[in-house]
Amino acid sequence: MRAVFISAMLGVSMIAGCTSAPLRPSNAVLVQQVKDTEHAFAHTMVMRNHAAFTAFLAPETIFFSGDKALRGSKQVADAWKPYYDGPVAPFSWEPERVEVLDSGTLALSTGPVHDPQGQLIGIFNSIWRLEAPGKWRIVFDKGGVVCGAKQE
Repeated sequence: MRAVFISAMLGVSMIAGCTSAPLRPSNAVLVQQVKDTEHAFAHTMVMRNHAAFTAFLAPETIFFSGDKALRGSKQVADAWKPYYDGPVAPFSWEPERVEVLDSGTLALSTGPVHDPQGQLIGIFNSIWRLEAPGKWRIVFDKGGVVCGAKQE
């Protein structure tokens, strides 16, 4: 009798555990989260807010800068600090396409980079990692020059 009771309780416990598990957001919701995060990340440049920029960096982030890889949030933040000096942003970017893995844990965001006059000067590619529900941090970033783009 006791074994039947324990089995019944385990069954109830397992069912209760399944119903209380949070559902994963749909891919469309995750894509929108990443787009919103990328927009907010880009807005740090417009607002000239370097501290806000650094809040989007994963501790182990890697940004490619020419032939060199900047490793870790401190190195990236230090290297990007000069872009935040001065009253006018030296460039801007916005997500044009976002894809999220079926697992919902990594995303690619890509889009154009413009100079202050609005001329296309490059394309960025960023990889975002979901670190907490709704909280995405950038883990990889690499930009590229657009063929025929004006170079300074």
